[in-house]
Amino acid sequence: MSKPDFSRHMEEDARLVMLKELASQTNYTLNETILHSVIEAFGHNRSRDWLRTQLRKMEELGAVKLTTAGSVLIAAISPAGIDHVLRRSVIEGIARPSAGV
Repeated sequence: MSKPDFSRHMEEDARLVMLKELASQTNYTLNETILHSVIEAFGHNRSRDWLRTQLRKMEELGAVKLTTAGSVLIAAISPAGIDHVLRRSVIEGIARPSAGV
């Protein structure tokens, strides 16, 4: 796997990790500080800027809706994001969940 392919794979995996965590929340919402801790727990040791870039990309893909509270991004999973996590549809640019999510 070449470096650009590996970087893309890492981004897509981190996006899936964030989507799954959002889907597990009662209100389907988390702030970027919590999401940063979540991706670090899954081995993605990246900057806050990198995380914000991934969140914005997920918003472009229709997987989340972003709002701001002061200087913090708040992400809420969209119906399309939920469908992706539940394997009812596929959002290109986000890793596919394994069977038995």
